[in-house]
Order: sequence, then C-alpha cells, then structure tokens
Amino acid sequence: MKTEFYVEYGIKQASEKELVTRIKDDWAASGHLIKEIKALKLYAKPEDGLCYYTINDSISGSIDLF
Repeated sequence: MKTEFYVEYGIKQASEKELVTRIKDDWAASGHLIKEIKALKLYAKPEDGLCYYTINDSISGSIDLF
C-alpha cells in the first residue's frame, strides 16, 4: 500500500516526502551520513511553523515546516 501524508495550515502545505528530504539535507549539512539514519520521527507543529524531528531515538532538531 502506498500512502501520502500532507500537513496543511491556512494556504500552506508540506508533504511528508518533502519534510523527510529536508531533514536528511539538514542531517548531512551537520556532517552526518544519510545511511546513519535508522529511525526518524516527525512532529509537525503548524502553529510554530516548525517540524521537529528525532533521529535514531537520540538526536533531535527542527526545520521550517513550510
């Protein structure tokens, strides 16, 4: 089964795929390897305009949601 997930707030929209790609870019920009990611949890908070994330249950960060 293929699924797609979107977060919408007002007229703004972000897809899960887009957020995962941007989180991977953020991870790589901080000197890590993409293949080090074994687990990724996303927490979208539209009212803050942020997507918080946890990688491998130990490293947390955030990116702009939109």
